[in-house]
This record gives sequence, C-alpha cells and structure tokens, in this order.
Amino acid sequence: MNRMVDAAFWQGRQVFITGHTGFMGGWLASLLLGLGAKVSGYALAPQDGSGFFEATDLGSRLQESVIGDVRDTGALEAALVGASPSVVFHLAAQPLVRRAYSEPEFTFGTNVMGTVNLLEAVRRCPSVKAVLVVTTDKVYANMNTTHPYCETDRLGGREPYSASKAAAEMVVDAYRHSYFVPPGAGDGGVGLAAIRAGNIFGGGDWAADRIVPDAVRSFQAGRPLVLRNPASTRPWQHVLDPLP
Repeated sequence: MNRMVDAAFWQGRQVFITGHTGFMGGWLASLLLGLGAKVSGYALAPQDGSGFFEATDLGSRLQESVIGDVRDTGALEAALVGASPSVVFHLAAQPLVRRAYSEPEFTFGTNVMGTVNLLEAVRRCPSVKAVLVVTTDKVYANMNTTHPYCETDRLGGREPYSASKAAAEMVVDAYRHSYFVPPGAGDGGVGLAAIRAGNIFGGGDWAADRIVPDAVRSFQAGRPLVLRNPASTRPWQHVLDPLP
C-alpha cells in the first residue's frame, strides 16, 4: 500500500465518510486514520455488537461520528458542513440483495435519493474538492455471459438492488455534467467519480446473507451451508484490495 498511496496527501486532510459504521466504510476510515487524515463520519448505527466499527472502537478515533440516515437531508447537510471536508467518500447504502426484494422503497430511497441528498449537500459545502461514490459490479446489465465486465458495458438492473445502484450511477453522471466544474477548470471545481466494487470479504464482516460470514456461522453451528444460487459466478475482492 505504501507504494500506491501518497501518505503526504492524506496527512492532516479533512475527510468525510458516509457509511463509516459499516464493514467497508469502517475499514476505509481506519486506513485513512493510519495515513494521518482527520476523519468524520455519518451513518446509521451499527447493526449488531460484533462488527468492525465496534470491535475496533473506531468511533473514539474520529473527529466526529454522527449517527443519521442519508434520507434525512437536513441532518446529512449539517454533518457535512460541520466537518468541512475536502474529500468525501459515499459508502452509505442498503447493500443486501435479498433485503432489497422485501424492502424496495427503503432500498431505492437509501441508494438513489441518499446519493442525491449527499451531492446536494456537497453543492452547499464549499470546502469539498473531491467526491467518490462507491457502487457495485451489479450495476451492469446481466448478459448471462462469463466475460469480465468493463466500464463501458451498459448499465441495467433486473432486481431492486442492482437497479438502485445503477440509478445511483446515473445520478452521479447527471451531477457531474450539470453542477460540478472539474478541478482546474475554474474556481470551486469539484471532482466527482464513481467506483464499482465486487463482492467484498474480510475481517470484521458479520453481516447476514454474505457467503464468507454465513459459511463460518454454519461451520460453527454444525449445520449445512445453504447457497441461494450455487451455479452463479461471482468476482471476489478482499476488503483491502479496493481501499483506499
């Protein structure tokens, strides 16, 4: 990581992370703290008492840890403006495919309108110079092929989770072209980009409906591991691979 990350860039830099109480957001916050960044976060409360956020006592090491919902526009903007960051990472999301089937309104409200709310808050926060929105490889239209997807493949969504994340990327594209002047093109420039992560696994992930923690729980309980789609092909990434 030392060869890939400019530690001097992050030293003392104000960073704001949505979703910092989650698995990937917690790891990102911890890594940035190790690089000397001053990190603030905004997220829902941790879902259980055994996740990365609580296991590492991450909250005590942050500049500010605000518990809130990205659908709450006022609270989100207040937290962002109060942190006065130059870099924003947006990881807050409803990330579970099966939950999206049972709670589509919550999923679209969080993943799509939550992204809109964040970008609206960024427009009113002059300190921000760069925003990175984290989505998923499931934004691609499912072509039922084994070829690796590339960034130019078309977006799609046959179920609520995929559709919500693809829609979030369209929001990012719209805001990039409509509201944000690229850095270097004039005063007040803001860089805005989205990245697509694969299926993330690693230490500190105790969430349900995730194959690695589900496999560990099944082994510990002495019960068979039940797979929803055993014939499917999935890309996997250790949590440290895409961060930071």
